[in-house]
Amino acid sequence: MRTVVLDAGAFIALERGSTPVRGYLLLADRGLLALATSAAVVAQIWRGGNRQARLARLLASDLVTELALDSEASRRIGVLATVPGTRDVVDGHVAIIALDRDAVVLTSDPEDIARWGVPAANIVPC
Repeated sequence: MRTVVLDAGAFIALERGSTPVRGYLLLADRGLLALATSAAVVAQIWRGGNRQARLARLLASDLVTELALDSEASRRIGVLATVPGTRDVVDGHVAIIALDRDAVVLTSDPEDIARWGVPAANIVPC
């Protein structure tokens, strides 16, 4: 099953009612693809409260797997961060999640994700 990795921009788009992002959620709900994200992405976008109702429902569901930024991942990100323009470790974690799974990344910043080595064919702007 194909995996789609959500970055912070994808979650923000969901909160704003993005039809394409909701489409990915519907496909995941139907069992046609898997969704994943970094726990660091959740830390970037989570503020709690009623204003994040869509996000809270998604994170409480079994539709998205939230992966920890562990010691192995942090070292891999550090090595990748030697490439010019790769400063955001959260983007780095999204990238290695995608690279490990040959996954698509749903992102608001395709150029940043590409700098981390994700092929352009696996990057979908939202």
